[in-house]
Amino acid sequence: MTDVSESTISTEMAEAKLPHHLDRKWTFWYDNQSKPKQGAAWGTSLKKVYAFDTVEEFWCLYDQIFRPSKLLANADFHCFKAGIEPKWEDPECANGGKWSVTSSRKANLDSMWLETLMALIGEQFDESDEICGIVASVRQRQDKLALWTKAAPNEAVQISIGRKWKEIIDVTDKITYTFHDDSKREKLTRSRYTV
Repeated sequence: MTDVSESTISTEMAEAKLPHHLDRKWTFWYDNQSKPKQGAAWGTSLKKVYAFDTVEEFWCLYDQIFRPSKLLANADFHCFKAGIEPKWEDPECANGGKWSVTSSRKANLDSMWLETLMALIGEQFDESDEICGIVASVRQRQDKLALWTKAAPNEAVQISIGRKWKEIIDVTDKITYTFHDDSKREKLTRSRYTV
């Protein structure tokens, strides 16, 4: 009996050391528009920081990287599914939009960022295939978090995602959804959905 117990313990210890793979690979991106070069197109300062696909890599990165609240004003920090660039022009984002929430408290921004990251990599959304990624935008007056999705016209899916995200980040105020197409065409974008 002792041999079986030692063997079982040994196997469990070996399995505990194996990395815990996520269902998808994710990529962190960074962009700082505070000093854009004259005439430079949007996205020229967008840099891929690191890709990860295990729980262990995520926590190692999270412990080592800046929290959004520590970034310079006008900086954006992104976490998108691997293979999707955080740009309207990316084919996965082209017909999409974003849910947005603002925060005037830096600690609140960091908390919402972490909760959203964990929900994304943990596949907590029923419509996780419809989600592209998350953007934390640090600004002088008010910071913003935006959850980017693929199919803006699919109202039922967007409302479901918005409700779930609102629950995850524990927000009681209304959050709004805008289409990327509207944002491209108009300075002042209108909200298409609200939860």
